Amino acid sequence: MSDAGLQTQGGLESQPVMPVRRLNNYVYCPRLFYFQWVENIFQESADTVAGSTTHRNVDAPSRLDEEKAKALGENLPEGARLRSLRLESESLGIVGVMDLVEGGPDGAEIVDYKKGSARRNSEGEREAREPESIQVGAYALLLQEHGVKVSGAVIYYAAEKRRVSVELNEELLAKTRQTITDAKALAASGHCPPPLKNDPRCLGCSAYPVCLPNESVWWSKRRKSPLEDGQLQFGFIAPSEDALRDRILEALDFAAESSNKEPTLQPPRPGGDDGEVLVVQTPGAQIGQRGDELLVSVKGEDVRKLPGQQVRAIYCYGAVQMTAQAVSTCLELGIDVAYFSPAGRFLGMLGGLPASGVDARRGQYRLFELPGVRLQLAREVIRAKIHNQRVMLMRNGDVPDRVTNLMASFRDATESARDLTALLGIEGSAAALYFEQFESMLKQREDWKFDWRGRNRRPPRDPVNALLSLGYSMLAKELTGVCYSVGLDPFLGFMHQPRYGRPALALDLMEEFRPLIADSVAISLINRGELGPEDFIKSANGMFLTDKGRRPFWEGWFRRLDTEVSHPEFSYKMAYRRMLEVQARQLWRFVRGEALTYHGFVTR
Repeated sequence: MSDAGLQTQGGLESQPVMPVRRLNNYVYCPRLFYFQWVENIFQESADTVAGSTTHRNVDAPSRLDEEKAKALGENLPEGARLRSLRLESESLGIVGVMDLVEGGPDGAEIVDYKKGSARRNSEGEREAREPESIQVGAYALLLQEHGVKVSGAVIYYAAEKRRVSVELNEELLAKTRQTITDAKALAASGHCPPPLKNDPRCLGCSAYPVCLPNESVWWSKRRKSPLEDGQLQFGFIAPSEDALRDRILEALDFAAESSNKEPTLQPPRPGGDDGEVLVVQTPGAQIGQRGDELLVSVKGEDVRKLPGQQVRAIYCYGAVQMTAQAVSTCLELGIDVAYFSPAGRFLGMLGGLPASGVDARRGQYRLFELPGVRLQLAREVIRAKIHNQRVMLMRNGDVPDRVTNLMASFRDATESARDLTALLGIEGSAAALYFEQFESMLKQREDWKFDWRGRNRRPPRDPVNALLSLGYSMLAKELTGVCYSVGLDPFLGFMHQPRYGRPALALDLMEEFRPLIADSVAISLINRGELGPEDFIKSANGMFLTDKGRRPFWEGWFRRLDTEVSHPEFSYKMAYRRMLEVQARQLWRFVRGEALTYHGFVTR
């Protein structure tokens, strides 16, 4: 757990006090509650930003000095007001910040501010929704415990500029107490609830891009699984692993129990894709901060200014410096900073704290120790990679049927590989055939005769290999950030070994995207004439793009990441950038015990 983690008191473990706003989440959707309270996973949306704006008028707290504390104890005299009043109850185990408490002739009245509008009941009258009523009920319990008589409560709906009364009767207060008990029990259980199915609440939920409710139902269906198909290649399953297997199988029964109706799939809404990527590659450049802006300067002269809120990521090549103030701003705004060598080798990232992801990381560490699980995941990733290599040859090359048929046989052979050594042998054979035919995808140009002699690296010795190496480095960077952001450990993989400080899981997940993203960018840049021989430089350390040549590379790279492609199972379209996250989220579900297997991304 994160902020709902356990604290020790007198040898016994107890939860920290729960924010009242989490009760609203629990009533709305227990899964949302678990994500936000137990795992500290948040996703901003237009609604959450607008909700923050609605509260600005009441977010300046009234200082609770002795005079006001006395007034509160006397039930607030008529006309008195306290804003953003924070009260905590150890016995109830909750803490809440009330937007506004007003004194009245019969006692204090609670005023809670909401962004949206009230609902209409069967008689057409406005009334508060249940999550909001429970939240107000919890505020009333806090005030009562502090000796304050509460006469009533209203919710102010900003969209309608309307106050709606909430009756604080014993039925509501009893239900609020029970909700507190149930929510705390769920938090202590350590089991994330299943998603809602075909529920309209999901479409308005800020956690939709994380939860992916209908996709989760699809992924949970009982397909071939490393835990069910006899592929676990070891003789004894330890009790903890057995319990994990039982948890996976039992937790997924909801898919059959909830409804026989197929889920209605909605494209995952982008989260955090807006904003610019700032690429800085001039030697000696410095990234600083002034006010709300990030500044790039060279030899003391400002050459670029961008509001911090408009920047999504910063890529630094070679000798580029960042001031402490700029680093702090990037951490605060969630701007990832990636560092590359002058030749384009990915060195590492600066980022804020990742999603808590405790459940996912614990499952990842346990499952990736199981040879059968590692083999099953690796089979699927390599199957998808070979499939996508074959598609690239069929789309862009001029290859005989013998080649495409052989690639198909390599793809299908992955399913029967008995161990990782055999699987990697199949992958190597497919890769050798693919790169043998790679030149057929390149348009011969009068101004540029390619000397393609197959794949080479460390260092790349020709322009095409230089583009491929840079593309693979960038893809590793992208997926390292994605793994980090979704709550997976990018350094523990199921196929690549966690050695030499390399992001093994990111390298695993990038396999299926290598041909479709990195190879496609290289082919497109050459065939479209966006790069020429003058854009490369050859040194004792290999062949690399010049500073001038990297500019069209970035244009081609971002163009490809923004290209929309159909999801192989769900049919809807999304950008490759989003597809990377959806695949990582699918693996995230697998290691959490919410999906029985992993499905690689393939295109037609």
